[in-house]
Amino acid sequence: MNRPRVLVTGGSGFIGGTVLPLLRAEEVRVRVLAHRRPPSRGRHLEVVDGDLTDPASLRGVCRGVDRVLHLASYIGKDEQRCLAVNADGTRHLLAEARRAGVSGFVQLSTAAVYGNGPFRGTAEGEAEPRPVSATSRTRLAGERLTLGAGGAVLRPYLVYGRGDQWVMTGLLRMLRALRSGLPEKGSALLSLTEVGTLAAALTRLALTAPARQAAGVFHACPPRPVSLRELVAATHQHLGFPLLRGDQPFERARQELVAAGCDGHLLDLFGVDHWFDATRLRTVGGCAPGPGLSAGLAAHAAWYRERLL
Repeated sequence: MNRPRVLVTGGSGFIGGTVLPLLRAEEVRVRVLAHRRPPSRGRHLEVVDGDLTDPASLRGVCRGVDRVLHLASYIGKDEQRCLAVNADGTRHLLAEARRAGVSGFVQLSTAAVYGNGPFRGTAEGEAEPRPVSATSRTRLAGERLTLGAGGAVLRPYLVYGRGDQWVMTGLLRMLRALRSGLPEKGSALLSLTEVGTLAAALTRLALTAPARQAAGVFHACPPRPVSLRELVAATHQHLGFPLLRGDQPFERARQELVAAGCDGHLLDLFGVDHWFDATRLRTVGGCAPGPGLSAGLAAHAAWYRERLL
């Protein structure tokens, strides 16, 4: 059987590290664009050097490639670096893909491009993106280039699991600072996606969905949101995080966070409704909904406990 060849960027990152074993299990021929942290080599895996910010270094990386999984991004406050990687880097990669005649281009983005919310069961096309950070602004700019070229963009909200350096760290920091209790009884509803489920969706969309259907924006979220209160209870049970039982108004919680030296934006991430309808991904891509939060956290509990507590 003639297996496709897939170029993967960001293969050594949080999501890429889970995607690569799935591709290799499918016996797909994988070419990984490596910059600073090359992944371990193995069967059906080719590693090539290149830098998204340097177009000359990308020449030929898509030659002989059928699909591109663009997972690389820069997350930080350096706006110039964000622009160079997330927007211009995507433009450079798309140019190479177009030159090589690549038949499918799938990019990982984030639902953070929508801004601070609230969002309640929001489907693709129902909300205008209003990003509030340099990372989100430039990832949205990169998205628009991909969509303009007929590619697909996946937007998860909060992604957790082995390799996560942001979500549970931020939640733990917030819980340790909020001594008076959760904002608004922890009623905010959130879309949390387990990393293996997201990796499977990316893999399936890139390999199996017809190119004409696997285009546009896809929310990559589970069918049911969880409340902040449920999230706190689950992380207490599986990860040993603090269990907050009290209640306080939203703005008082923000003041408490800031007084404790935390970024008040944590409250916008966890304390405001951010849940998104992902019916399109499950319909077009045939993607499974994945485990519930409790089962997902249990699967990654040992990794988190070793690093966070």
